[in-house]
Amino acid sequence: MTTRTPARRTKTPRSRARAKGAAALLRVVLSALEDMKAVNLKVIDVRGLTDVADTLVIASGTSDRHVRSLAEHVVAQAKANGVRPLGMEGEREGEWVLVDLQDIVVHVMLPRVREFYALERLWEAGPAAETPAHAASHP
Repeated sequence: MTTRTPARRTKTPRSRARAKGAAALLRVVLSALEDMKAVNLKVIDVRGLTDVADTLVIASGTSDRHVRSLAEHVVAQAKANGVRPLGMEGEREGEWVLVDLQDIVVHVMLPRVREFYALERLWEAGPAAETPAHAASHP
């Protein structure tokens, strides 16, 4: 029996360029949110946890109008920097607006909605640990 060591992944020029572009886009998103006085900004790296995005940005607005304005400003700044959002959800209600920028997903929420859904705890917890009872049922 031979043992194979995993191939070492090297970054290709394309993946380096994509990472550089994602970092630049993250700066644009954070700047846009800060410009519009977003509250309690949080950036969560979700690589390895999901294939949907690499980064989640969560921010709060002080009112439904402020939440909508924050999301609209993020979209406008992304477009000004050559990035077309894949979509935006929730702008009508304004309690929770999601902006999908492909590698970055931005959640702008009212504080009570943010507290209720607790996305930070959900994503920062990572994979659930096995419970002893569950572990005992598997050899």
